Amino acid sequence: MKIILGIGGGIAAYKAAELARLLMQQDHQVRVVMTSAAQQFVQPLTFAALTGQKVLTDLFAIESAIEHISVAQEHEVLVIAPATANLMAKLAHGLADDFLTTLYLAFTGPVVIAPTMNVNMWQHPATQANLETLRRRGHRIVEPDSGYLACGMTGPGRLADPETIADAIAQETQKRRDLEGEVVLLTAGPTQEPLDPVRYISNRSSGKMGYALAEAAAARGAQVTLISGPVHLPAPRGVEVIHVRTAAEMREKVFDHLTPASIVIKAAAVADFHLSKVPDQKVKKTAARISMELDPTPDILAELGRKKGDRLLVGFAAETENLAQEARRKLESKNCDMIVGNLVGGSDLGFESDENEVILVLSSGETIPLPRASKRVIADRIFDEVLTLRLTLHSANGH
Repeated sequence: MKIILGIGGGIAAYKAAELARLLMQQDHQVRVVMTSAAQQFVQPLTFAALTGQKVLTDLFAIESAIEHISVAQEHEVLVIAPATANLMAKLAHGLADDFLTTLYLAFTGPVVIAPTMNVNMWQHPATQANLETLRRRGHRIVEPDSGYLACGMTGPGRLADPETIADAIAQETQKRRDLEGEVVLLTAGPTQEPLDPVRYISNRSSGKMGYALAEAAAARGAQVTLISGPVHLPAPRGVEVIHVRTAAEMREKVFDHLTPASIVIKAAAVADFHLSKVPDQKVKKTAARISMELDPTPDILAELGRKKGDRLLVGFAAETENLAQEARRKLESKNCDMIVGNLVGGSDLGFESDENEVILVLSSGETIPLPRASKRVIADRIFDEVLTLRLTLHSANGH
């Protein structure tokens, strides 16, 4: 596995050399990135000798103007050890003023962070708030040990042992490959149903939840096809994206790609109605009221429920009230294995937001609340439950 080892400044930087050696012994390829502060404690030559690769230190002394992008794309895991209070604050708030912090913003895979600092700095509310931000993004935090610190104080703040950090990396990477062999078919975003050549019916869906699911599935080893309505989001790495506009186009592409799929997740917010006959010319504005007859769009989820076979089918329910009841009703009426339900319309969550708070309603009768977190974190939690549900259904069917 290709691992980026980011090293922050602090006396514990010397322990990163032992961590690099352990990772190399485990047959990982390690590329080291050092902050300027880290170089005050350990020379880059040490890590170049250990890893056999040039150490990246300066954003403006590199081979390519976009090397931070290429390095991020070429590696599978980002490990930051030691991570100082200052470095974690930059990560939490998206500041990018050197190679490591800029690379972090471009990296889309799993991130493991091992903090170290003075006990009072560790316990400060600002540090704890930054840690919570990083956790909510789905990053794994390797908690510091307690003991005698370089500053002379005693308490939590000492960098975890390299073996502990290496074990955390192994656990994170193993978890992230648990969808290998699965073929995931996803839908995301809104649809646009034309009223004339320039107007259409749509909704507020940004596609962020569906794209987060696609990104999570690909990172965990699945083959992913994403059928996307009109959104302003980049294609997730390693995902085949097929763009559509209308509900009819989405239905067509879903069933074109259904055969190999083992997991189908319909996260798109498909418009419920469309104009059966669209005028060829723009409808002119007049003082008189205009009436248009709308027909229901295809119920893609219900049709998938009838044709799902051995596939695991997950639907979404965006509701403004009675969330649990409506999600359960939808699960049963559409023959789904899971419904992801969330309240919309009156909060800063769900549509257009980077965060979500949902409930998972399962065919087993269980309801699992997922507290507020980034959509990427929610996506991984959904797949955790999908895999658990898959095992339960297989056991029940005697597989």
